[in-house]
Formats: sequence, structure tokens, C-alpha cells
Amino acid sequence: MSSIANKSLLNRIDGVLFWLYIALAIIGIVAVFSVEYRSTDPSIFMMSKSHMKQSIWLLVSLFVGLIILFTDSKFFSSVAFIAYGVCVVLLLFTIFFGAAMKGSHSWISLGGIKFQPGEIGKIFTSLALARYLSLQDTNFKQSRDRMIGLAIALVPALFIILQNETGLALVYFSFILVMYREGLPNGILLSIFALGFLTISTLLLSHSTMLVLISLISIGVVFLFRFTLKRDATARIILIGSFLFALLFSQVIIPFAFKKVLKNYQIERIYTMLGQDVPPEYQKASEGSDGKKKDTGYNVRQSMIAIGSGGFWGKGYLNGTSTKNSFVPEQNTDFIFCSIGEQFGFIGSLLVIALYISLLLRIIQVAERQRSDFSRIYGYCVASVLFFHFAINLSMTIGLAPVIGITLPFISYGGTSLLSFSILIFILIRLDTERDFMIH
Repeated sequence: MSSIANKSLLNRIDGVLFWLYIALAIIGIVAVFSVEYRSTDPSIFMMSKSHMKQSIWLLVSLFVGLIILFTDSKFFSSVAFIAYGVCVVLLLFTIFFGAAMKGSHSWISLGGIKFQPGEIGKIFTSLALARYLSLQDTNFKQSRDRMIGLAIALVPALFIILQNETGLALVYFSFILVMYREGLPNGILLSIFALGFLTISTLLLSHSTMLVLISLISIGVVFLFRFTLKRDATARIILIGSFLFALLFSQVIIPFAFKKVLKNYQIERIYTMLGQDVPPEYQKASEGSDGKKKDTGYNVRQSMIAIGSGGFWGKGYLNGTSTKNSFVPEQNTDFIFCSIGEQFGFIGSLLVIALYISLLLRIIQVAERQRSDFSRIYGYCVASVLFFHFAINLSMTIGLAPVIGITLPFISYGGTSLLSFSILIFILIRLDTERDFMIH
């Protein structure tokens, strides 16, 4: 430990984690450049181009990262709750006074700079959750402490949903994985998967079929666990409650949400993911400016065509047909991965995926070697957020998930997104430099 203590701060930085981050950020700039490049451009250094803006944001992120590296590591845990409170107030402010962009009010405009508090909120929520779960008074085996942990994670999500930014709000549900690592019972995680299965089944099957299916499953559970149910009154209450909730959820809640709450484009995206047409009972008027019905599956189909056309080796850098001709909307943000697939093929796509997996595994490895509970939990918060973005974005581009505006970390164009992900990484790197000295 003495030899480690004698090392300078920069020598204690995890080089693997840092260079994986740099590699993905550079790939992002290269990919964004390929989307906007035109042979008629007078110069590649046009400041109006997205790749130049992204390059500047990377420099800003590195500068902020340098400040973080020279900040006292105890600072992050000490200000966690204050920063989280400011974040919640800012999110609430954005609901009423946020700038409108692409149908949402999730942006704040300061002069010529626009940013999303919801993106920055992932940092403060990670810090606050890590701080709360690492407190000596927190006993995560108690229901009260679990509910507080869930509230810390999901209150920002509620405010972001009210900003009409559903995709970003869903990212905050990834913190449930962190709480599972810290002792959330298997039953809760199983309940979440069961709710997902119930939701998908309700969307694919008729109301009468769901009624029969839920009844049959309940009868099967009664038969299999009949001896336990005879002895245990609590088990009977749980079974009856689950049966009634499943009926209420499938027969009332889901139909109400799809008819009265969700917007048409959200419904169409969900059914596009499921490979189904929207049922007549959920269809609403949805027309574009030309009076024709919008085709919400267009983006996904064009993305899949672009990726598939890349073949094994790809068409070559700057030679992608879909990329050059802007066939895929939002290609430098939500659908940036399809430009990689088209130009670099299966091999290039596999390399990018391998870099992400390596980054996630390294973050988990770094988290597990921490002596501080705060640092370990924070590391898992970073891994969970990155995993959710990575998994959902890739699933979006190949039609396995609805298009909900989830960016690909470090690669999708966006200054706030790149900066927030960079801060997440640099705070973890800073905490890791003190892993042999910090015990909370």
C-alpha cells in the first residue's frame, strides 16, 4: 500500500477505462463526420458541422474531466444530496419553462447553449443513490429504506415524463439493477419481469383471451402450491392480490393508458417493435404535413436496410449509400450505429460492440475492487446507465425495441449527452484512484 501511496494521481488513473472511453468518443466523431460529409464541402473544418461541434464538446469534456481528477474525491459524496436536490428543482422548472424541441419541453436554453437537465440528472442521481445506500443508517433489508432508494431513482423519471421525454425517463429505471446488486430481493426483480410479460401478453392477445390465460395460470399455481396455500394465509393473500392486479392491469390499466395517455406515435412504435399493426381500438388520427398518415416504422426499416447492406466487411468509409443520401432520419443521433454497420459491416459493428462490452466489464471490475461502499455503488450506477443506453439503442436500430430517443453513449451526436457520460466516467476514475485509502 505504501508504494501505491507514493504514486502520483495521474499514475493511479485506470488507463484501460480511460482509453476505452477515448476510443469510443473518437469513433463517435468519425461516425458523425461520415453522416454529414459531402464531397462538395469546401472544408472538413466547418464549424457549422456536427462533427466539429462534437469535437469541441469532447475537448470540453476532457477539460471538465481534468478538473474532476484534481478534485478531492470526498467532495462527490459530500455534495451528493445537495446536487440531487438542485437537479430535481431544475427538472421541475423545465416542465413549465423548458424550451420546446421535437415535441418535448426537456431543454433549457441559455443564450446559444441548450442542455437537457435530464441528461445531467443521471450524474446527480447516481451520486445521491450511492450516497444513500452507503450510509451506515441505511438498512436495505427494510422496506422503508428500499422505498426511499426507489424514490431517489424514480422521482427524476417522473418529472422527465411530464416533460414528454419518455425515452430519457426510462433510463432512470436502470438504477433498479444497482439496488438489486445491493440486496433487492429476487422476488422484486421477478415481479418486474412478470409485469413486462403481462404487458406484452396484454398487447398481443384479446381481452377475453387474457382473462382465460390469467385464470388458468392462477388455477395452475393453486394446484402446484395447494399445500403451502392451506398452511400460509400470507401466501393466499399474495395469490389473490396478484390475480386481481393482473385482471385490473390487463383489462383496465393498459387499455386506459393506450386510449387516453399514450400518444399515437408512441403506440405505433410499441406495436412496430412487436411486429404487429395497431389494433383498431387504439388507432388515433396521425397525419403529417402532407395529409398522409405517418409511417413510424420507416426509420427502423431504413436502419435495418443500411446495416444489412454493409455485409461482412462493409462498403468502406464514406461509401455508405444510406449514410450519404440521408435515408435514415436522426442518423447522427439515435441511429448512428447503422452508419457504422453500413460502412464497416459486421466486423466493424462487432468491434464497436466489443469495445462497449469491454468498457462495461471494466467498470464492473473497477467497482468491485473498491473498499468504499459509496465508490462501489456509484460504479454500478455508471455501468447500469451505460448498459441501458447501449442495449436499447442497438435494439432500436435493428427493430427489437421501440424508437424512444435513447442515444448511443459517446458515439451519438449531442454535447449534453457526451459531457454527461464523460463526467460519469471521470468521477469513477477519480474515486478509483483512492480505492486503497477510502473506506466509508
